[in-house]
Amino acid sequence: MSETIFTKIINKEIPADILFEDERVLAFKDISPQAPVHFLVIPKKAIATTNDITLEDEALVGYMHRVAAIVAKDFGVAEQGFRTVMNCNQDGGQTVYHIHLHVLAGKALGWPPYQENLKS
Repeated sequence: MSETIFTKIINKEIPADILFEDERVLAFKDISPQAPVHFLVIPKKAIATTNDITLEDEALVGYMHRVAAIVAKDFGVAEQGFRTVMNCNQDGGQTVYHIHLHVLAGKALGWPPYQENLKS
């Protein structure tokens, strides 16, 4: 897998507003927030897409969700609720090919997020 902007953030080559970090994951504010609270949780292990998650990675991906809940609680939005999203490939909206969990909160989020006519 080629180096991505997330690799550079992990390696501290470019700055990020880091909210949580340990040996497995990093959480930081999204640079283009789509909600009042919008942060990303990324694994330090390079995994390109959701399709590339292996059995070995299951605990890591579960841990990413646990960290999302911890940071949401730190922001004071855990009780009201938050949304987690992991995009996969181009049609799924993935732009950085290093898996990342978007966490959005701070306002009521509508459903469904995809509003076009689904019958076509």
